[in-house]
Amino acid sequence: MKPMKIKAKVVPKPKKQVEITTDFIRLDAALKLSDAVQTGGHAKIVISEEEVKVNGEICTQRGKKLRKGDNFEFAHRIYEIV
Repeated sequence: MKPMKIKAKVVPKPKKQVEITTDFIRLDAALKLSDAVQTGGHAKIVISEEEVKVNGEICTQRGKKLRKGDNFEFAHRIYEIV
């Protein structure tokens, strides 16, 4: 039997920009502002269950300050703070 080769394409994750007018925004507020979650309670749950990455690392701090240039990832989508 001849071995089969499988080719896979890696699709880049979609990016969405989140515009802020202040120096920083808290992670839970950024999740709500970007419409990634509907409520603060939902944001608290997904952050505590380690479903959110900030700048490529899992983050469990609800009050993590995000500044322009930072990004966070949730549900296979990347959000960039601008």
